[in-house]
Amino acid sequence: MNARPTVHACTETVSAEDALGEALRRAFWQSLNRRPLPAMQALEIAARTLGLLYRQVAQAHEGPGGCGCGWDPDPDCDLIVLEANLAAALLHPPQADLFRMPAVGTA
Repeated sequence: MNARPTVHACTETVSAEDALGEALRRAFWQSLNRRPLPAMQALEIAARTLGLLYRQVAQAHEGPGGCGCGWDPDPDCDLIVLEANLAAALLHPPQADLFRMPAVGTA
């Protein structure tokens, strides 16, 4: 009998997204703590870095020797998706996640 709990794919995806988001936030704030910059300048650098990262990932998916995951980079459409995600994050801040809130008492 397998003692490991069953993990659903959607839970793994959310966990991977949470881990990546947390790593990016942590790196951003740690960098600013070491060498402070004006907020907008720091965000512009982050945006340029994301663009460079996109280019590297897209290049890794090109040609017959590229990644076989099935993603076909399309910079025009992908930029629209990235812009939409940025806008959504600005317009709709995340709701409090009860899973991450500390327990205040007992029931």
